[in-house]
Amino acid sequence: MRKLRVFDTISIDGFFTDAKNDMSWAHKQDEEWNAFASDNASGGGELVFGRVTYEMMAGFWTSPQAAKTLPKVAEGMNAMGKIVFSRTLNEATWQNTTLIKGDLVTEVGKLKQQPRPDMTILGSGSIVSQLTQARLIDGYQLVVSPIVLGMGRTLFDTVQDRLNLKLTQSRAFKNGNVVLWYELS
Repeated sequence: MRKLRVFDTISIDGFFTDAKNDMSWAHKQDEEWNAFASDNASGGGELVFGRVTYEMMAGFWTSPQAAKTLPKVAEGMNAMGKIVFSRTLNEATWQNTTLIKGDLVTEVGKLKQQPRPDMTILGSGSIVSQLTQARLIDGYQLVVSPIVLGMGRTLFDTVQDRLNLKLTQSRAFKNGNVVLWYELS
């Protein structure tokens, strides 16, 4: 069975967006971080998005700016298979993207049964929250950014039940980011 993981950046106080849904604070560039991001983007598998994150990512990663500033990441993002969940999109135009309009939990359950590469959710807080509640996520790779936002949205807004996780790996970067890998315990 294929695995479903999350890769998201959060603030020290646990928010993935600020009170205005801004995530620009999460992008700290330096050579070490860019190398890590490039390696992560070339890891294969399929990316999973909700509509809002999909539109933001498609707009950026297909741009000349992305190709200029982070060419390896842009190449990987554009080449990877992508799945977008949306009830309102009529088509998905970013290359290698499949649009799914059905029930999120049901459809992800079906996707996990397919003999295909593992999947990674990027951003998409409401999807992370719903799939965490449904116990369909196998692992979380959380980047803790050295910032306190005070207010915002967490990745787990709708989670009602306790979820115990086991830390399997961690890595600190010179830019202050710390990446934590968790699996269900």
